[in-house]
Amino acid sequence: MTENLLKKPELLCPSGDIERLKAAVDFGADAVYLAGEEFGMRTAATNFGEDDLRKGTAYAHEKGVKVFVTCNTLPHNDEIPRLPAFLELLADIGVDGIIASDIGTMGLVKKYAPKQELHVSVQSGIVNYETANAFYNMGAKRVVVARELSLDEIAEIRAKTPKELDIEAFCHGAMCVSFSARCLLSSYMTGRDANRGDCAQSCRWSYSLMEQKRPGQYFDITETDKGTYILNANDLCMAAHIGKMIEAGVHSFKIEGRAKSHYYTAVTANAYRGAIDSCLADPEAPVPDWVLGELEKISHRPYSTGFYFGVPKAEQTYLSAGYIRDYSVAGVVKNWENGVLSLELKNKFLKGQELDCLQPKQEPFILKADEMFDDKGNAIDSAPHPMMTVKIPCERPVAVGSLLRMKAEI
Repeated sequence: MTENLLKKPELLCPSGDIERLKAAVDFGADAVYLAGEEFGMRTAATNFGEDDLRKGTAYAHEKGVKVFVTCNTLPHNDEIPRLPAFLELLADIGVDGIIASDIGTMGLVKKYAPKQELHVSVQSGIVNYETANAFYNMGAKRVVVARELSLDEIAEIRAKTPKELDIEAFCHGAMCVSFSARCLLSSYMTGRDANRGDCAQSCRWSYSLMEQKRPGQYFDITETDKGTYILNANDLCMAAHIGKMIEAGVHSFKIEGRAKSHYYTAVTANAYRGAIDSCLADPEAPVPDWVLGELEKISHRPYSTGFYFGVPKAEQTYLSAGYIRDYSVAGVVKNWENGVLSLELKNKFLKGQELDCLQPKQEPFILKADEMFDDKGNAIDSAPHPMMTVKIPCERPVAVGSLLRMKAEI
């Protein structure tokens, strides 16, 4: 193993709102990335107003977790006058870094938030060491390398750039069919600009072939009767290859998903925390089975390793628009006292049902609801009403904020 393997990497988790920020922080993130109400690449996420930006940053900093804010859209002329005030706000709040892809925006970051780290977004398409060095010379503390790089290419960038320059790379989440997410398909088909955070995910739609002289007659180009999903990339999962990413010189492991759920944020943060810690404790040991099992319990497309081990083959695309969804959240733990677990119900479950308990920064365990009580102590056979309080005997102490899950019936 190389010297790099001894260096603890950063686990960087998505935060679509303050609830998801707290989940990321509590379940194992070293840093979170989020957006304000403008200039971020995920308009589908709730995102952060000024009050939540201040509260979220304070919460993260209290736990020793860094906060990076995305300003990675390509702003048009009419947006530029509003950008300096937003950057000054971020500086006043004391966020740790600002992520940008537009060169003009980078210049404004250096002018209006000079004490904050400048991170260069994946959308800048960094695929070689000369580009990485150029951004470093412009004041960048970190570059997010393109998703289309192999581990060998990342290792060469690491070897030929200053050690003070951090290298960040995606380790998990949805992949984009366009180069480093710079897509025009959504703009052409729906008028929604993917480069300004409003992607309609047109690549996930089903397509057929039509010959010019046969208008209205559609031909399948797959073996199914539903068209083809040739543009629909599988999800990335590198949990089994943490050591190889560290060896390549990746400093920050980035999980995609600011538009995804509180549950997704908690599970991925917890799983990758376990994967990284396990690798650092014993670099030669395989990732624990429970880590890989956890990543099957979130909504996802089939997994792949993207471009990290070479150009992906045809199996990189997923022949359906749907997700794999095998688990749902039964409830969130509000209290544990004297062998009794109190939870806020999210989805109905029944007496005798087997529940899977996910605690922050721990391997999950199985709990069976052999007895159930309502908030008044009355025995119940089912928990049918969302937000109701349900109590379950549990000898093992459970942390507040833990999640109880149930497997979907087949």
